[in-house]
Amino acid sequence: MSLLGPILLAATLAVPAAFLAACFVPRWRDEALAWQWLAPVPALLAAAAALVAGPFDLSAPALKLSLRLDLPAALLLAVSALLWIAVGAGVLRAPAAPLDRRVAVSWLLTLIGSLGVFVADDLLSFYLVYALVSIPAWGLFAFDPAPETQRAGRVYMAMALLGEAFLLAAFVLLAAGEPHGSLRIPDVVAALPVSPWRDAALALIVAGFGAKMGLVPLNGWMPLAYAATPIPAAAVLSGAGVKAGVIGLVRFLPLGIPLVGWGEALAALGFVTAFYGVLVGVTQPNPKAVLGYSSVSQMGVIAAALGMALAAGDAGAPALVAFYAANHVLVKGALFLAVGAFSARGVRPGLWSLLALALALSLAGLPLTGGFLAKAASKPLFGYGFAALLAAASSAGSALLMLHFSARLPEAWRYEATASPGPLVRFWPAAALGALVLPWLLFPFVGAVGDALSLAKLWDGLWPILLGGLLAYALASAADRLPRIPVGDTIVVGEAAFARMLRVGALFDRLDAAFSRWPAAALALLAIALALAWAAAP
Repeated sequence: MSLLGPILLAATLAVPAAFLAACFVPRWRDEALAWQWLAPVPALLAAAAALVAGPFDLSAPALKLSLRLDLPAALLLAVSALLWIAVGAGVLRAPAAPLDRRVAVSWLLTLIGSLGVFVADDLLSFYLVYALVSIPAWGLFAFDPAPETQRAGRVYMAMALLGEAFLLAAFVLLAAGEPHGSLRIPDVVAALPVSPWRDAALALIVAGFGAKMGLVPLNGWMPLAYAATPIPAAAVLSGAGVKAGVIGLVRFLPLGIPLVGWGEALAALGFVTAFYGVLVGVTQPNPKAVLGYSSVSQMGVIAAALGMALAAGDAGAPALVAFYAANHVLVKGALFLAVGAFSARGVRPGLWSLLALALALSLAGLPLTGGFLAKAASKPLFGYGFAALLAAASSAGSALLMLHFSARLPEAWRYEATASPGPLVRFWPAAALGALVLPWLLFPFVGAVGDALSLAKLWDGLWPILLGGLLAYALASAADRLPRIPVGDTIVVGEAAFARMLRVGALFDRLDAAFSRWPAAALALLAIALALAWAAAP
């Protein structure tokens, strides 16, 4: 393993990069595009090796490159690679059309970034791959000329660049606070608690990665983009792409040292995001938008868990949070494939509808599903006080939102203009079953399965589902009276404010034009009159 591990780490990035290079050689292009779904295979093998044999790394000082794969990263890399392989096999195995080639290049660039964030171990490498997972993803949906897609693309790119700007500033402060000049992530994070720029760096870290995770108030881009994105791209972006923000917080928060103020602030932000995603999500009729708000809510739960760990100085939190996020990768990717299958009328009612319901409720912790294990893994991070009560309430909210999603799923065809590829329609039941089963294979790396199956733990997982069902029943009778919040919520508010600013600017332009026609003497007399009036006032 001393040699195999570093080779697999190098291949994790080198193999997708080779496929990308082949796309620019005309005689190799079609074959490269047809087989690029195999590009994540080395990443999957590297993750499996790290899970079995433990962490390993690769350092290339001449290239200023450091790669490392530990348990939290291996959990996320394994499921992300699986999702990219599964979705890619259903989309990209046929020679691509000219337009598809642009999308395929964007696909490979995003893939490199999506895998690279889990193995990058220095600031420069991480910033590069993080930019790849963020910016080229625009090309996965924004080539569509539809106005709503173009708008979603503009909003997505603006938020991606904003997050990149926050992170660039944060990384500069992190590097400045490391006394020995090292750019390795463990070194700069170890120096962060005593850095004179600690608070500024932490604020920028939360803002930068929070934008990627869709934390309030930077959440509006997520449901807006997912609603406009074709099913295959939505599956990988919602499942694997957004976890770049999760691994960012896991890597750059100094979780081994208690920072109570920052931890409580992050936990509060996470809980606000978790409940906000539910409250807005239940007003959405489009199943893809509902899944977008579900992702907002789930990322809020993850942020709250990390905040509690930061406040407590819990160095063991990364593996537990990574397992929770890994389950979300599998479930959310499979749910988007379910939307594609239902929109293509490729699902028979009955058994498959029940499978989709079980998959959806897995996000709320339905007992005996992978989501149940994810909730069991995260529960120790919330303790037994008020935070634990909020976490349980967020599970009930997730159940409510997922029941709303399940009710809207049969009408997915009303909102999906682009047909999903036939292989994905046929594949989605296998993806759903895999999302329910695979977490059971990964859970032994972070906990004991026997402990999770105790009657007390089963009840802890069941009662929020029952409460969410009661809330869904009550909400159904009031569905017609719910407000229709536009998809994007905070983005829509920002756009309206920007439009008002433009109108105010136009008013000032008209006033400037009017005053510019006055002679200078008239303006002087007006100023003198105003001064005399002020002087004469009692």
